Amino acid sequence: MPLAACSKSPRPRVEELPMLRTNLLTALLIALSAVAAPRLAAAQDGQDGDEMTFEADDGQRLPPSKTLQRAIKLYEKGDYYSASIEFYKVVNGETEDDAANKQRAEFFVGKTLYQMGYYAAALAYFDRIVQAGAAHRYHGATLKWLAALSRVLPETSGILERIGSYDVSALDEPIMESVRDELYYLLGRHFYRQGDFDQAISLFTQVSRESPFFIKAKFFEGVTYVRKYQGKPALDAFKEILAIAQERPKQYSADDIEKFEELANLQMARIFYSTQQYDLSIKYYEKLDQRSPDWLKSLFEASWAYFMKQINSKALGNIHTLNAPYFENEFFPESILLKAVIYYKYCLYDRALEAVAEYNTQYGPLRKNLKDILSKYEDNAEFYGYAKKILAGKAGLDPATQRLVSSVLGDRTLKKTYAWVDELDKELKDFEKADKAWRTTAIAAEVLQELTVQKSLAEADAGRLSRERIERLNKELTELSRDGRKIRIEVLNARAGQISAEARGTRISGDAKPEPILVDDEHFMWKFNGEYWKDELGFYRFRIQSKCPKKGAK
Repeated sequence: MPLAACSKSPRPRVEELPMLRTNLLTALLIALSAVAAPRLAAAQDGQDGDEMTFEADDGQRLPPSKTLQRAIKLYEKGDYYSASIEFYKVVNGETEDDAANKQRAEFFVGKTLYQMGYYAAALAYFDRIVQAGAAHRYHGATLKWLAALSRVLPETSGILERIGSYDVSALDEPIMESVRDELYYLLGRHFYRQGDFDQAISLFTQVSRESPFFIKAKFFEGVTYVRKYQGKPALDAFKEILAIAQERPKQYSADDIEKFEELANLQMARIFYSTQQYDLSIKYYEKLDQRSPDWLKSLFEASWAYFMKQINSKALGNIHTLNAPYFENEFFPESILLKAVIYYKYCLYDRALEAVAEYNTQYGPLRKNLKDILSKYEDNAEFYGYAKKILAGKAGLDPATQRLVSSVLGDRTLKKTYAWVDELDKELKDFEKADKAWRTTAIAAEVLQELTVQKSLAEADAGRLSRERIERLNKELTELSRDGRKIRIEVLNARAGQISAEARGTRISGDAKPEPILVDDEHFMWKFNGEYWKDELGFYRFRIQSKCPKKGAK
């Protein structure tokens, strides 16, 4: 029977049985999606020197046409719609401007679309300059505007790939002074995604401690060392974040400090778990409290650490919390089978079988439903539309399937992919609200075409990733069902006395004393009566007595 210790202020594989190991490295990498760059308000114009190039003017550029001069004046006055029409005339060859002035106009079209709020269209124009490379006079200056776009576009827009096309030496130019630290961070993210970990670390470590991007870069530095299987420098990076959280310097936002402090604690817990330092792992898991979006995840992963320490009263208590009705939209199927393994070790065979049956009852029917979902809509864009219906609760699914699928479609990485579709959809709606006269222009037609094509591609990509998430969930449940069958066979064999010497050695002896449940002055304890209270969550303990033979007995 679980016991609840109520606090005034709630704080927030193994053996021969099929091991249901949590892949902590994978979990660490998934956490990266939690660090998406926040969407900020559009930056105001006035990027000093943003028209500068990295090459000296050779003096051969002809004076700008009257059209280009008029366009620049309209831009400076903030009449971006009119400016876009005039700039486009220059780009489209309708004036006598030379190639250098056409490049200038092309650069201004990107800037103008940015100011109009058509960020995706602006990215497409700047991408032309990126693709032209050093041959374009405004290639260097464009990098600064890509940094600005990175603040308003999700990384699934391809913004990091554009930034990553630049040589690192471009950041040494004086024009980059105001965005240099930000670009070190963004370039580091790009090289991390490309698997060039040494280059990524080199860039992350160049971000100034006075920059608001330092704490983000430090986190990714730690994560990159994890990918390199270098635990000590990873821990050093995460510890520096914890030190910042204590000092709370003014250059970092309170939200960033709180977010990265929680992530650092979680990653340190995982590193210590992976190195079998379970006491330290538990210490850092327990630093996350109920307010953290990763609190339930930390409870589940800590359950494995407690299990490895044979503190199973706490492991079972955590599992009890995970399956509380407050968290019906969260799913930890592996926790049920971990409960079965624990009961097996205590020779509580009936309870072990009950746990396996609980898993089969809860997740068996859901596997069939997942297959039915995956069989719908071969076209990825159509599947995206179906996924959106699921998230909106309008797909006609039963409540359990609805909650389960929504939980994986709510994945942070997938949310960023959906955010790109939403951005394109928003810009298309803004286009429909724009002045009718402007919508009849050539530049408007090009913007509409670009947004329409990009949205179509983004929807297909979002549908593909949605399908992959559900396929992965189905595969995981299938593997866990297979593990459940193996556990059931082992339990039945053990109950019949058919148990290997190795498995016998992992059992908890019948003369082992039950784990003590200690209560300090700030807590009190009572038996769980079937009713959950929020201030009890995370504090449940199970008093468990082994039924295995005593030492020396067969």
